Amino acid sequence: MILQSARVAVQRTRILPAWVRRADAAAARAVTTGPSHPVADRVWSRVSGVADRGVLWWTIAGVLAVTGRRRAAERGLGSLLVASALTNLIAKRVFGGDRPLLADVPIGRRLPKPPATPSFPSGHSASAAAFAMGVAVESPRLGIALAPAALGVAYSRLHTGAHWLSDVVGGLALGTGVTALGTLLVRPGTSHDRIDSAPTGDDRRLPASPEGEGVFIVVNRSSGTSVVRADPVRVLERRLPLAELHLLDDGDDPRTAMRAALAREEPPSIIGVCGGDGSVAAVAHEARAAGLPLLVVPGGTFNHFARTAGAASVDLAVDALQRGEGVRTDVAELRFAGGSPITVLNTASVGIYPDFVAERERLERRWGKWPAAVIAAVRVLRSSAPVTVVVDGRRARVWTLFVGVGRNEAGIAAPMQRRRLDDGTLDVRVLHAGTRVRAVGSLAFGRRTSSVLRRLRLLPERLESFTTDSIDVLVRPREGQAPGFAHDGEVAIAAPAEASARGAVPGYRTTVRVLPAALDVYRPAGDDGDGSGGRGTRVTAGGGRSPRP
Repeated sequence: MILQSARVAVQRTRILPAWVRRADAAAARAVTTGPSHPVADRVWSRVSGVADRGVLWWTIAGVLAVTGRRRAAERGLGSLLVASALTNLIAKRVFGGDRPLLADVPIGRRLPKPPATPSFPSGHSASAAAFAMGVAVESPRLGIALAPAALGVAYSRLHTGAHWLSDVVGGLALGTGVTALGTLLVRPGTSHDRIDSAPTGDDRRLPASPEGEGVFIVVNRSSGTSVVRADPVRVLERRLPLAELHLLDDGDDPRTAMRAALAREEPPSIIGVCGGDGSVAAVAHEARAAGLPLLVVPGGTFNHFARTAGAASVDLAVDALQRGEGVRTDVAELRFAGGSPITVLNTASVGIYPDFVAERERLERRWGKWPAAVIAAVRVLRSSAPVTVVVDGRRARVWTLFVGVGRNEAGIAAPMQRRRLDDGTLDVRVLHAGTRVRAVGSLAFGRRTSSVLRRLRLLPERLESFTTDSIDVLVRPREGQAPGFAHDGEVAIAAPAEASARGAVPGYRTTVRVLPAALDVYRPAGDDGDGSGGRGTRVTAGGGRSPRP
């Protein structure tokens, strides 16, 4: 019987190395012939059964949600769903393999309904690891509490003879990897909740517009399509009936629409933007040039700048406009050699992150935003190479170089959301080149998880950070091509290539400098208003909206 089990282990999937097949056979012998008790056998069978179709994890998520831990529940379930889909729709079809023979499993240990799907990897193990790790990213204590349950589910698949050891290990690795990639895409604590700390910056009186008179708002309807939320246009129409809303068509540039409005004989006195960070930064540049206050209406997936400013919802932004409340904020100016300046509100970077953004945008039209992001992350993290940069005269090979506007959260390699609006500094993070696995870990995990892994020497220590008011970066070509440079979720490809072609040395030069108190932005200064609004609006030619007479 034991020889037969070992023979199946050899035959089940020839793509596995011989030592893995031998380990599978040895583990199967140890578990099958090891001491056990009928009560223990029934317990492990039930543990395996209660995790079928994720019932155990959905139940725990419900408990977390009703006890005020919604963010941890959301990330755990999100990781579980992605891991389950990758396991059952892709991995099992690609790798497959036969399961252990039931004849080798004692009758008391067998599952009531033996699984019939391919063996590698274990879906139960992948889901267990993904959920527990997802919860741990948001709440390490809860993650530690769930770890025994996740490992117990994984072991139950061995005890009941449903899987080989390599299936279980592969499932655990897949679930952990999915969570790591998800953490890279959505930073811990930045999902849909309002920021915990009070908005920064000194309150400032700005022109009030109770019904939207003199306000021109560019609306990017393609932003934030992956997030379920109320339509911001309806809220704006109801609460700002005199405002003019210009709805962008797919592919339209918000800068062009805003410049056309500002070129009128009677230009708007207040300009606004509803969209993601890229759209907000583009319109912020025009607001700076025109010397006008900016209304930021969060309409993207993450809305990092709006959250930091304290206008984390449409109603909060409108409240501030109607009451004339705001703040004067720092911005940064990014300039490629010989090119025009670009306004940056959150971060600029070169390395893995721009590679990911460019690949995601290339895949979005076909796959949609979130599937494209997952595929892009896998491709980039598998094949991306370090970038050679010269930072203020110092040469280095780096995985990423992030330049944040204002101080960001300490101890992480990829800061995405500034913590202050008015500290007059750039926060620079340089992740020096090491192994790809460690680089991915540094980019994927938040500060608390990273600090633990760094103490265990599982993450690199070569994370350099410093603050400055200006930085000069020379980016060398990579495989003959100038690497892209990302800013506020957008990636510049053409500008670096043109700067590289003009330069006297290989590569391109860019400078980033902070501009203190450069932009007025609406945000609530005190308690929220009631947000009452009145008359309707009508659509005008070219996507604009004008008030009814």
